[in-house]
Amino acid sequence: MSEARLTTLTIESPPPARTIAVRLREGKSPPGLFWLGGFKSDMKGTKAAALDAWAAENDRACLRFDYSGHGESGGAFIDGTIGRWLEESIAVYTQFAKGPQVVIGSSMGGWLALLLAARLHALKGSAPLAGMVLIAPAVDFTEELMWKQFSPAIKKEIETKGFWTRPSAYDGEGYPITKGLIEDGRKHLMLGGLIETRCPVHILQGVQDPDVPWQHAQELVTRLAREDVVLTLIKDGDHRLSRPEDIERLIAAVKEF
Repeated sequence: MSEARLTTLTIESPPPARTIAVRLREGKSPPGLFWLGGFKSDMKGTKAAALDAWAAENDRACLRFDYSGHGESGGAFIDGTIGRWLEESIAVYTQFAKGPQVVIGSSMGGWLALLLAARLHALKGSAPLAGMVLIAPAVDFTEELMWKQFSPAIKKEIETKGFWTRPSAYDGEGYPITKGLIEDGRKHLMLGGLIETRCPVHILQGVQDPDVPWQHAQELVTRLAREDVVLTLIKDGDHRLSRPEDIERLIAAVKEF
């Protein structure tokens, strides 16, 4: 299998400027695939790599990138916010996505996928969305799954110190949860009203997910305005959904579009 082409895109707004690493695979059979990874994950992860390999075998375009502070991109993770990563997602999409796209968003990427769809509707000439596959979509996670769950002591530390280091099963050093991340997240909340994607949506959600409860995905379904929304609950599935059988389900969902 040939390697996807590695390129970069410099984004200056909001400052500071940062260089975003992008892996682009050309393909002639539409629709293309556009990957949005999760919080503190990168474009070389199991699911992203599996989608790229499937795209290569099926002559499909596949577009992956790392948010600032993630993977091969520049910038500091501690500067990251939902708005900042959304601007990067829009810049990569509008620069490189050609023709109809299936947007695949994992965890935080599921929230960004929905925000991206809303913004693209207002942008003339951008590649249309053929469909959306959301994996354990962590919509509004900064508020619903973080701030509202934090103890008074953690909230106080964030307010006074500017951040709190959250222990993580995926990273021994933990993740800094900043006051900026929480406050900016409030500008992008979606679960308070109807969400219009203007394309079909398939959600894959593990029932054993310790990070994004399956009820959170169920709540999201009630907010999606379209009727063509499918929710697949995987009884023994965890948050990552990266097992071989999970990858098969993911590719099957992508093939629906």
